[in-house]
Amino acid sequence: MSLTICSLNCNGIRSAGRKGFGEWLQKHQPDVLCLQELRAWPEQLDADLLQPAGYHTHWVNAEKKGYSGVAVYSRRPFDRVVEKSGLDWGDSEGRFLRVEIGDLVVVSVYVPSGSAKSERQTLKYEYMDHLAELTQGILNEGRPAIVCGDINICHKAIDIHNPKGNAKNSGFLPEERAWFDDWLAQGWVDTQRVLNPDVAGLYSWWSNRGRAREKDLGWRIDYLLATPDLGERAREAWIERKAGLSDHAPCFVVFDGGL
Repeated sequence: MSLTICSLNCNGIRSAGRKGFGEWLQKHQPDVLCLQELRAWPEQLDADLLQPAGYHTHWVNAEKKGYSGVAVYSRRPFDRVVEKSGLDWGDSEGRFLRVEIGDLVVVSVYVPSGSAKSERQTLKYEYMDHLAELTQGILNEGRPAIVCGDINICHKAIDIHNPKGNAKNSGFLPEERAWFDDWLAQGWVDTQRVLNPDVAGLYSWWSNRGRAREKDLGWRIDYLLATPDLGERAREAWIERKAGLSDHAPCFVVFDGGL
């Protein structure tokens, strides 16, 4: 028995749908799928995207149409759902969803990008600090948990192409990387990196500019972070670079034991 969890920033669920999301999901059938950047409201979707066969789904939308939004798809029904993180502006942007499936806590989160302007970088730092408080609280509950999502930070030099050239860019700033160190020090296990410790080019996102994907000029900014007890059960993790659903790639981890 195993438990497969996947995370994907779909850069628009309708766009991903046109690129074969439904067929991809039925092919892989993860037990739990966390989505970010939905950029749609449920009433804008066909049933095969909103409620795929074999899945229970829950969405949190941004107040602004065509922007942000997160979801969790699960093969088992949800026992509890928490739609708000407690940070008002972040919740209005639809960036956080916590679900409980049996004993397992699953969080789908979409940390803001700070690349657009300095004001957004300031908000990003606020969101990061708020998220760290939330995840410490989850750890304190003592339940198996996983935090999945687009964190918009590359942790180490191995996680980004040209680390020297990107050192002053949002997503690889020293302050962001130091925060990530502190975040992991809470006890979270970076499953992708723990199971692939020396693999360079373990990227999950490529810019749409400058033929970045073709040249493999990538960033690893999508993560599946597990509590220590769950992390010990992780046996395999990979990034499906050629899925072709988004500018991000689906990130998978498989754990021994089921839900």
